[in-house]
This record gives sequence, structure tokens and C-alpha cells, in this order.
Amino acid sequence: MTSARSNELPPLDRSAIVSAVIRPGGLWRSVEVVPEAGSTNTDLVARSKGGAPEGTVLVTEHQTAGKGRLGRGFTTPAGVALTFSLLVRPTVPPGGLGWLSGLMGVAAVAAVREVSGIEAALKWPNDVLVPGEQGDGKLAGILAEADFSDPGHPGVVVGMGLNVAQTRDELPVETATSLRAEGAPGTDRGALLAAVLDGFEERYAAWTGAGGDAEASGLAAEYREACVTIGRPVRVHLPDGKLLEGTATGVDAQARLLVGGRALSAGDVVHVRPGG
Repeated sequence: MTSARSNELPPLDRSAIVSAVIRPGGLWRSVEVVPEAGSTNTDLVARSKGGAPEGTVLVTEHQTAGKGRLGRGFTTPAGVALTFSLLVRPTVPPGGLGWLSGLMGVAAVAAVREVSGIEAALKWPNDVLVPGEQGDGKLAGILAEADFSDPGHPGVVVGMGLNVAQTRDELPVETATSLRAEGAPGTDRGALLAAVLDGFEERYAAWTGAGGDAEASGLAAEYREACVTIGRPVRVHLPDGKLLEGTATGVDAQARLLVGGRALSAGDVVHVRPGG
């Protein structure tokens, strides 16, 4: 307990975050900070079903039952991570919605670089990494969940858990890392959240303005530039137990990873591991 408390960060200042990101005519409508939540994604999806407006943001100091892709769970100590979800209702063709986790990813990479100075990057489809000679360290995971309870105004909740002040022994696996572990102690979570939300808003406006076309909006190009999976040998674990090995040659206009002549969506894979 003493170790967890010693590196706990100051509580998030909601009023400062609101002042920084909510502006007339902007995307963000409200920011709520709660002391504890099982999963901000689960809670915000429920609010979406209840009619919550686009631009709702839910942040927690302590997430106790976080959700990853394919139902994977995780927890983090209180006060050491940036854990939040946001709700959008984009009027774009359904085929474009797969880009929303990537949009969050590029916004997060830009924010981490700006606020902490750490050279973050992306792993397809939904991880923020810190590349290193001894292997990449996972800094954050991103999960998008759709709510089609109102077909006329579908919602998409995009959540992220970003490791900020965890020590090495507080990280769940050896392949995880935190901003503190990478040499950026004392990072301001409020400033980091504001930078992510500002970056998301800017890219979301361009993407929706282009009708959900990631190529026309520049989102696809920015994602590819930040994605270290491209050009690497990979080992793709498929749901049927089969293994696909090859070089990841790109990410297409539908956010699918190109490996060995196949285009793989996030739902087509269980894991993407380094090959070689």
C-alpha cells in the first residue's frame, strides 16, 4: 500500500480541464471526473443508451474492472493512470467507424509527445507504445464500443487507459510501461487529458467533415506514420487457432492490417505478435 500511495498523483482538476477543452461550438459538452468506476466504457455506453449527447467525457481516478479488446480485463492502482471514455455520434457511413480507435490513437501519440516528451507510437490496431531496443512497452490500450440502440443517432464510446505514474513493479506484465518508467515523472494528467481531447476534436472535425473518409481527411496517413507495426515481420493469431506469419505491409483505407496478401480487421485477430 505504501508504494502505491507514494507515487499517487494529485487529483484531477475538473474545472481546469473543463476550462481547457469546452468552448462554444466545440465538440465537448461535459467532462465528469468520478473517484472510482468499474469501467468508464461500460458506464458511458449505458449513458449513451439513455440519450447522452455527443461530446460527453467520463474520467475516473480509479478503474477497477477495465475492459480490453475481446473481453480482456485489467485493473490499475488508484491515482496513477489516465483512464477515460468519450462519446461521439458521427454521421458517417458505418464502414468508417473502425477508424475511431485509430483516431484516438493518433491523438494520444501526439499528446504524449507534446506533454511528456516521450516518443510514443502505435501498434495496430489499438495500442500506444514506447518503442525500444529491447522491445516495445505498452503505454495505453484503446477500446471502441458502438451503441445502436437509437439507429437514427448511433453512438460510439472510445475509451483509453494510459499508464502515467506506475512503477515497474505495479505494471501488470513485463511488456507494459508507464510515462514514469520511461523517465517522465510528475506528468500532469489534466494537461495530458486536455491535449488528447483537443487532438481528438481537431481530427474528428476533419474526419467527419470528409464524410468519414480517412484518406481524404489525412487521418489514414497520420496513423500509418505513427504505426510501428507497418514494415515489421508479425505473427498473427487468428480466432480459429491458425497462425498467419509475414510482413505487415500497410494499413488500408478501412483500417485493416495488410499481411501476406490478406486484409485483417481488428475483429479478425486475437493477437498480433512480433515475428522473425
